[in-house]
Amino acid sequence: MANEHHHDGPTRFYLFGGKGGVGKTTLAAAHALRLAGEGHRTLLVSTDPAHSVSDLLETRLGDQPTAAGERLWAMEIDPEADARAYVEGIREDAEAAVSKAVLPALDRHLKLAVQAPGTAESALFDRFTRIMTWCPGDYDRIVFDTAPSGHTLRLLTLPSMLGAWVEGLQAQRAKVNKLQGMWRTMAGVSEPEREDRVLVRLRQRAERFAEARRRLHAEAVFHPVLLAERLPIEETARVIEQLRDTQIPIGALYVNRLWPEDPASAFVTERVAQQNEYLAEIRDRFAAFERVEVAQSARDIVGRHQLVDLAARLGDAAPD
Repeated sequence: MANEHHHDGPTRFYLFGGKGGVGKTTLAAAHALRLAGEGHRTLLVSTDPAHSVSDLLETRLGDQPTAAGERLWAMEIDPEADARAYVEGIREDAEAAVSKAVLPALDRHLKLAVQAPGTAESALFDRFTRIMTWCPGDYDRIVFDTAPSGHTLRLLTLPSMLGAWVEGLQAQRAKVNKLQGMWRTMAGVSEPEREDRVLVRLRQRAERFAEARRRLHAEAVFHPVLLAERLPIEETARVIEQLRDTQIPIGALYVNRLWPEDPASAFVTERVAQQNEYLAEIRDRFAAFERVEVAQSARDIVGRHQLVDLAARLGDAAPD
């Protein structure tokens, strides 16, 4: 596995990943602020249901990009609403393709599908590949505060199975259409051939996924975010392992919320000693990767002023 990310062209996509509660959203927002400050038209995409990016940027955000500063735009995706829209799209396609008799059963099935754990992931991933197409046209850089899980990103590595499957379906459909055409001609009924909607949609998706896969490999970097604690360390190791097959380069690991030393406090001294043991393990286990070690702020980062401050600190700490 490559230990550093080297692209021939520029890095356009930054994916921040890690378990909930490690500060991904704050670090992604600070990173986006920094990129915008460097002169790149930057879009920050948040999937945080708590809408903390709206608070951090002190800008009311919605489902579409909103200006949030000089050369900075941000949007908050609601994964649940996205899952519903995604399933609704499937229903519309199916409605055009299946007989009326099976629609009630299909509806029951799709209602359950909205709740299924994989649906929100798939919908998010679908949305993610669409957003990628806005760059470099509308934006120079896109920062995602939550990368799809390593598991979802592996969907990309399925050698374009979806593509092959669509081709097969199309060949079959074409045969049926031809027969129907002959039958219509014989019966003297003229009906223009309608290319099947489901197929069109599937083919578009297969092409978009293939393009997303190519671009994530060539233009993206994945930043794991962790704390100097046991669970986040194991989670990071797992995600890095899952990403091994995706060929998405892994950038600097952000080790967040490191406590400063305080010789006057026995509690802090003990706390820092334990943290340093974990930090030593992180430096050892992830020696192949760059690291950005981020000090714990005395207070939660809740507004723009503190975010600007953190962005500056990240700039100083960033590996060359």
